Amino acid sequence: MTLHYRLFIFDLDGTLTDPKVGITNSIQYALTCLGIKEKDKKYLTKFIGPPLHESFRKYYNMNDATARQAVGYYREYFADKGIFENQIHIGISDLLSKLDEFGFQLILATSKPTIYAEKILDYFRVRQYFDLVVGSNMDLTRTSKDEIITEVLRVIPDAKESGIVIGDRADDIMAARAHLMDSVAVGYGYGSEEELSAAKPTYVMHTVRELTMLLLGFAKQ
Repeated sequence: MTLHYRLFIFDLDGTLTDPKVGITNSIQYALTCLGIKEKDKKYLTKFIGPPLHESFRKYYNMNDATARQAVGYYREYFADKGIFENQIHIGISDLLSKLDEFGFQLILATSKPTIYAEKILDYFRVRQYFDLVVGSNMDLTRTSKDEIITEVLRVIPDAKESGIVIGDRADDIMAARAHLMDSVAVGYGYGSEEELSAAKPTYVMHTVRELTMLLLGFAKQ
Protein backbone atom coordinates (compact mmCIF):
# COMPACT_ATOMS: atom_id res chain seq x y z
CA MET A 1 0.00 0.00 0.00
CA THR A 2 1.24 3.48 -0.82
CA LEU A 3 1.09 6.55 1.37
CA HIS A 4 1.63 8.80 -1.65
CA TYR A 5 -1.99 9.18 -2.62
CA ARG A 6 -2.74 11.52 -5.49
CA LEU A 7 -6.34 10.53 -6.14
CA PHE A 8 -9.29 10.47 -3.75
CA ILE A 9 -12.41 8.43 -4.46
CA PHE A 10 -15.29 9.86 -2.44
CA ASP A 11 -18.63 8.32 -1.59
CA LEU A 12 -21.52 10.81 -1.67
CA ASP A 13 -24.37 10.10 0.77
CA GLY A 14 -23.20 10.40 4.36
CA THR A 15 -19.63 11.24 3.34
CA LEU A 16 -19.99 14.53 1.48
CA THR A 17 -23.62 15.29 2.25
CA ASP A 18 -26.32 14.44 4.78
CA PRO A 19 -29.25 13.24 2.63
CA LYS A 20 -31.31 11.86 5.52
CA VAL A 21 -34.45 13.97 5.05
CA GLY A 22 -34.71 13.49 1.30
CA ILE A 23 -33.98 9.78 1.32
CA THR A 24 -36.24 8.87 4.22
CA ASN A 25 -39.08 10.97 2.80
CA SER A 26 -38.64 9.27 -0.57
CA ILE A 27 -38.64 5.80 0.99
CA GLN A 28 -41.69 6.60 3.08
CA TYR A 29 -43.48 7.78 -0.06
CA ALA A 30 -42.57 4.58 -1.91
CA LEU A 31 -43.75 2.39 0.95
CA THR A 32 -47.02 4.30 1.20
CA CYS A 33 -47.61 3.77 -2.52
CA LEU A 34 -47.25 0.03 -1.86
CA GLY A 35 -49.64 0.12 1.08
CA ILE A 36 -46.92 -0.14 3.72
CA LYS A 37 -46.99 2.23 6.67
CA GLU A 38 -43.64 3.05 8.24
CA LYS A 39 -43.66 5.83 10.84
CA ASP A 40 -40.17 5.23 12.21
CA LYS A 41 -37.94 7.37 9.99
CA LYS A 42 -34.92 6.45 12.10
CA TYR A 43 -35.32 2.87 10.87
CA LEU A 44 -35.24 4.14 7.28
CA THR A 45 -31.71 5.53 7.68
CA LYS A 46 -30.56 1.96 7.02
CA PHE A 47 -31.26 2.75 3.36
CA ILE A 48 -28.64 5.49 3.17
CA GLY A 49 -25.64 4.17 1.28
CA PRO A 50 -26.40 0.66 -0.05
CA PRO A 51 -28.29 0.06 -3.32
CA LEU A 52 -32.00 0.85 -2.87
CA HIS A 53 -33.25 -2.25 -4.67
CA GLU A 54 -31.32 -4.51 -2.31
CA SER A 55 -32.44 -2.56 0.76
CA PHE A 56 -36.13 -2.80 -0.12
CA ARG A 57 -35.72 -6.56 -0.49
CA LYS A 58 -33.70 -6.89 2.70
CA TYR A 59 -35.69 -4.70 5.08
CA TYR A 60 -39.23 -5.30 3.77
CA ASN A 61 -38.91 -8.82 2.36
CA MET A 62 -39.92 -7.71 -1.13
CA ASN A 63 -39.47 -9.89 -4.17
CA ASP A 64 -37.51 -8.54 -7.12
CA ALA A 65 -40.52 -7.16 -9.00
CA THR A 66 -41.95 -5.35 -5.98
CA ALA A 67 -38.54 -3.94 -5.02
CA ARG A 68 -38.17 -2.53 -8.54
CA GLN A 69 -41.61 -1.00 -8.26
CA ALA A 70 -40.61 0.52 -4.92
CA VAL A 71 -37.53 2.10 -6.51
CA GLY A 72 -39.78 3.58 -9.19
CA TYR A 73 -42.03 5.17 -6.59
CA TYR A 74 -38.98 6.35 -4.65
CA ARG A 75 -37.74 8.18 -7.73
CA GLU A 76 -41.10 9.91 -8.22
CA TYR A 77 -40.58 11.78 -4.97
CA PHE A 78 -36.80 11.98 -5.00
CA ALA A 79 -36.37 13.45 -8.49
CA ASP A 80 -38.72 16.32 -7.73
CA LYS A 81 -38.26 17.02 -4.02
CA GLY A 82 -36.05 14.56 -2.16
CA ILE A 83 -32.91 15.34 -4.13
CA PHE A 84 -32.90 18.85 -2.66
CA GLU A 85 -33.85 17.83 0.90
CA ASN A 86 -30.16 17.48 1.53
CA GLN A 87 -27.26 19.44 3.00
CA ILE A 88 -23.53 19.35 2.48
CA HIS A 89 -21.47 18.65 5.60
CA ILE A 90 -19.84 21.75 7.06
CA GLY A 91 -16.24 21.93 5.90
CA ILE A 92 -16.58 19.64 2.88
CA SER A 93 -16.70 22.43 0.28
CA ASP A 94 -13.51 23.92 1.69
CA LEU A 95 -11.85 20.49 1.78
CA LEU A 96 -12.66 19.77 -1.86
CA SER A 97 -11.48 23.22 -2.90
CA LYS A 98 -8.15 22.80 -1.11
CA LEU A 99 -7.57 19.31 -2.49
CA ASP A 100 -8.22 20.64 -5.98
CA GLU A 101 -5.87 23.54 -5.34
CA PHE A 102 -3.11 21.12 -4.32
CA GLY A 103 -3.57 19.24 -7.58
CA PHE A 104 -5.19 16.05 -6.26
CA GLN A 105 -7.53 14.19 -8.58
CA LEU A 106 -11.05 13.77 -7.16
CA ILE A 107 -13.54 11.06 -8.12
CA LEU A 108 -17.11 10.56 -6.95
CA ALA A 109 -18.19 6.91 -6.60
CA THR A 110 -21.77 6.41 -5.48
CA SER A 111 -24.54 3.83 -5.69
CA LYS A 112 -26.91 6.70 -6.44
CA PRO A 113 -27.73 7.06 -10.18
CA THR A 114 -25.11 9.20 -11.90
CA ILE A 115 -27.70 11.69 -13.13
CA TYR A 116 -28.83 12.40 -9.55
CA ALA A 117 -25.28 12.55 -8.20
CA GLU A 118 -24.27 15.17 -10.75
CA LYS A 119 -27.34 17.28 -9.95
CA ILE A 120 -26.47 17.17 -6.25
CA LEU A 121 -22.87 18.23 -6.89
CA ASP A 122 -24.14 21.08 -9.08
CA TYR A 123 -26.66 22.09 -6.41
CA PHE A 124 -23.93 22.42 -3.80
CA ARG A 125 -21.55 24.04 -6.32
CA VAL A 126 -18.77 21.47 -5.99
CA ARG A 127 -19.07 19.67 -9.33
CA GLN A 128 -16.04 21.54 -10.71
CA TYR A 129 -13.72 19.79 -8.28
CA PHE A 130 -14.43 16.29 -9.60
CA ASP A 131 -12.63 14.81 -12.58
CA LEU A 132 -15.02 11.88 -12.82
CA VAL A 133 -18.48 10.99 -11.45
CA VAL A 134 -19.44 7.32 -11.46
CA GLY A 135 -22.82 6.21 -10.16
CA SER A 136 -25.33 3.49 -10.85
CA ASN A 137 -27.48 3.22 -13.96
CA MET A 138 -31.18 4.07 -13.98
CA ASP A 139 -32.00 0.50 -15.05
CA LEU A 140 -30.69 -0.77 -11.68
CA THR A 141 -27.42 -2.09 -13.09
CA ARG A 142 -23.99 -1.23 -11.68
CA THR A 143 -25.44 -0.56 -8.23
CA SER A 144 -22.94 -2.19 -5.86
CA LYS A 145 -19.96 -0.18 -4.65
CA ASP A 146 -17.65 -2.92 -5.93
CA GLU A 147 -19.07 -2.46 -9.44
CA ILE A 148 -18.76 1.31 -9.11
CA ILE A 149 -15.08 1.10 -8.13
CA THR A 150 -14.48 -1.39 -10.95
CA GLU A 151 -15.81 1.20 -13.41
CA VAL A 152 -13.63 3.93 -11.88
CA LEU A 153 -10.56 1.75 -12.37
CA ARG A 154 -11.60 0.94 -15.94
CA VAL A 155 -11.67 4.65 -16.77
CA ILE A 156 -8.62 5.58 -14.66
CA PRO A 157 -6.43 2.47 -14.22
CA ASP A 158 -3.79 4.45 -12.29
CA ALA A 159 -6.32 5.00 -9.51
CA LYS A 160 -5.55 1.55 -8.12
CA GLU A 161 -1.96 2.52 -7.37
CA SER A 162 -2.39 6.15 -6.34
CA GLY A 163 -5.95 6.28 -5.02
CA ILE A 164 -7.75 5.81 -1.73
CA VAL A 165 -11.47 5.24 -1.16
CA ILE A 166 -13.37 7.42 1.35
CA GLY A 167 -16.81 6.43 2.63
CA ASP A 168 -19.13 6.03 5.61
CA ARG A 169 -20.43 2.48 5.11
CA ALA A 170 -18.89 -0.98 5.13
CA ASP A 171 -19.67 -1.33 1.41
CA ASP A 172 -17.18 1.45 0.64
CA ILE A 173 -14.41 -0.11 2.69
CA MET A 174 -15.00 -3.65 1.46
CA ALA A 175 -15.02 -2.50 -2.16
CA ALA A 176 -11.64 -0.86 -1.61
CA ARG A 177 -10.26 -4.04 -0.05
CA ALA A 178 -11.60 -6.12 -2.96
CA HIS A 179 -9.45 -4.02 -5.28
CA LEU A 180 -6.45 -4.02 -2.92
CA MET A 181 -6.84 -0.31 -2.25
CA ASP A 182 -6.53 1.67 0.97
CA SER A 183 -9.58 3.29 2.52
CA VAL A 184 -10.80 5.91 4.96
CA ALA A 185 -13.93 5.24 7.03
CA VAL A 186 -15.64 8.43 8.18
CA GLY A 187 -17.49 8.12 11.45
CA TYR A 188 -19.78 11.12 11.00
CA GLY A 189 -21.94 9.36 8.39
CA TYR A 190 -24.42 6.50 8.66
CA GLY A 191 -22.23 3.48 9.27
CA SER A 192 -22.04 2.36 12.89
CA GLU A 193 -18.71 2.09 14.67
CA GLU A 194 -19.13 -1.69 14.75
CA GLU A 195 -19.92 -1.87 11.04
CA LEU A 196 -16.92 0.22 10.04
CA SER A 197 -14.52 -1.50 12.42
CA ALA A 198 -15.51 -4.92 11.09
CA ALA A 199 -14.77 -3.77 7.53
CA LYS A 200 -11.15 -2.99 8.56
CA PRO A 201 -10.45 0.38 6.92
CA THR A 202 -6.92 1.73 6.63
CA TYR A 203 -7.89 4.88 8.51
CA VAL A 204 -10.86 5.99 10.61
CA MET A 205 -11.68 9.70 10.82
CA HIS A 206 -14.49 10.78 13.13
CA THR A 207 -15.08 14.33 11.91
CA VAL A 208 -14.73 16.38 8.72
CA ARG A 209 -11.92 18.27 10.45
CA GLU A 210 -10.01 15.04 11.07
CA LEU A 211 -10.59 13.97 7.48
CA THR A 212 -9.33 17.33 6.24
CA MET A 213 -6.14 17.07 8.30
CA LEU A 214 -5.50 13.54 7.03
CA LEU A 215 -6.06 14.24 3.35
CA LEU A 216 -4.26 17.57 3.25
CA GLY A 217 -1.41 15.93 5.12
CA PHE A 218 -0.74 13.80 2.06
CA ALA A 219 0.10 16.97 0.14
CA LYS A 220 3.19 17.38 2.33
CA GLN A 221 4.55 13.91 1.59
